[in-house]
Amino acid sequence: MNKSDVIYSANKWLQGNIDQETKDQISYMMKHDPQELNESFYKDLEFGTGGLRGIMGAGTNRMNKYTVGMATQGLANYLRTVYGDDAGISVAVAHDSRNKSEYFARITAEVFSANGIKVYLFDGLRPTPELSFAIRHYKCQSGIVITASHNPKEYNGYKAYWNDGAQMIPPHDKNVIEEVRNITSFDDVRFNGKEELIEIIGEETDALYLELIKKLSLSPELIKQYHDIPIVYTPLHGTGATMVPRCLKNFGFTNVSVVEEQAIPDGNFPTLKSPNPEEASALEMAIEKAIQEGASLVMATDPDADRVGIAVKDHKDNFILLNGNQTAAVLLYYILRKWQENGLIKGKEYIIKTIVTSELLIDLANRYKVECFDVLTGFKWIADIIRKNEGKKTFIAGGEESYGYMIGDFVRDKDAVSSCALIAETAAWAAGQGKTIFDVLLDIYKEFGFYLEGLISVVKKGMSGAEEIRKIMERFRENPPMLINDSKVVMIKDYQSGIAREIKTGTENNITLPKSNVLQFFLEDGSKISVRPSGTEPKIKFYFGVKAALNDLDDYEKVLAELQTNIEKIVKSLDL
Repeated sequence: MNKSDVIYSANKWLQGNIDQETKDQISYMMKHDPQELNESFYKDLEFGTGGLRGIMGAGTNRMNKYTVGMATQGLANYLRTVYGDDAGISVAVAHDSRNKSEYFARITAEVFSANGIKVYLFDGLRPTPELSFAIRHYKCQSGIVITASHNPKEYNGYKAYWNDGAQMIPPHDKNVIEEVRNITSFDDVRFNGKEELIEIIGEETDALYLELIKKLSLSPELIKQYHDIPIVYTPLHGTGATMVPRCLKNFGFTNVSVVEEQAIPDGNFPTLKSPNPEEASALEMAIEKAIQEGASLVMATDPDADRVGIAVKDHKDNFILLNGNQTAAVLLYYILRKWQENGLIKGKEYIIKTIVTSELLIDLANRYKVECFDVLTGFKWIADIIRKNEGKKTFIAGGEESYGYMIGDFVRDKDAVSSCALIAETAAWAAGQGKTIFDVLLDIYKEFGFYLEGLISVVKKGMSGAEEIRKIMERFRENPPMLINDSKVVMIKDYQSGIAREIKTGTENNITLPKSNVLQFFLEDGSKISVRPSGTEPKIKFYFGVKAALNDLDDYEKVLAELQTNIEKIVKSLDL
């Protein structure tokens, strides 16, 4: 969109039926801050891998009452198109602890109800996975959670779900956007809610959700024996505080300490540089508390409690952070072993991982004779596989490198609440063998190979940043590297074209997954590099996976250093 288009769009808002405060913000930008005006109006917010997400403020490219209202009206129109006007349509609505989340949730509920749609609205902040559960439990046709996950405090978001409790995939996500685009005036949005169609839900739903999580337990007797293993948990000022401590207590864990300063819901995240459990700084306070209290396991959930990061003690009694691939490997290793020991593997079981997640999970699946599906990034694609296999095969668990895991299928999104419970149970299982989670990780590496992954995110903000990201992807497509870190590229997978090409023979095979702007390079030495623009943030991500044998546990640090050096060399050879 050029400058004149931006001005036209801004004036359209000024002439529309919007509140005076919003008009004042737009007028100020037009007079004093043209750059912010451009960023606020140069495009419309669109559904990506995580739904609608953006900085809060006035404008088409911002999260505000009107973009939320238009998205909700568009979704309401689409629901009526799909189900009919007299179908008794219902939706569930939840929100996290971010600034304005409760306000946006209320706006969402009012617009739905104004359209004659029944709304189940949570009475306060709740984890995103509980919203997914509520959609299925109340047999809703859709659902919304207001959250921007782990983004900075300036952001908020609008995650849209379909009737199976999963985030929307094509054609529904694109069709909703088209319905939103058909709304040409704020007057088309029905903001005057009908209170009689809004039902407040809370404790009863919580209890049902927690009871289903408890049924996931595979070692209840071990928990009784090791119920007092010391655990420190922090919700990072988010919704995890409402469910995770209760869930751990429900499982039987009696020695859980919560970081009280971070247990207070606060959208400004005052004790954090970033509310992202992928970042080491987010776990600093929890690790300090764990050291003081002699705990050996630290868990931190993001603001909407769908992702969890953990820290464990190594052989030198120092806390180390596990990355998302390592936690997924330990968790799935424990779950698959227990499923095998408990006689639950009958030949039709499967796990799911995303294409940028460690290949180690495939090795685990093969070892325990279960199928492993590879899907695009985002749990909506994991849910899609579950939907397609319902009644035919049994889903065990799924995970992705960005700290998201899902056990069982009663929730159709990543779930940090159940993950925390099963991670704690894994620690109890390890304790029963005189081991720690770190010991279990080393056992995995010795048996399957030492897999190490790395990630670099290059931030490119705004309209110019989006163009830079496009050019980076274009460069890798048009002039792909043939040698990376002195190792030949043997295969390139382009998920946008849907072609996997073997370099030596030139053989091309179709990729069966949906089209997506992702490139993968597989090297002769077994390394894997993936490149993809983020669907929820202004950045492009580079994922690195390397592998080596770990024949002796005493060689852990030596092999780790070698693998880290390999990743550094790959990064350098790609000139990142």
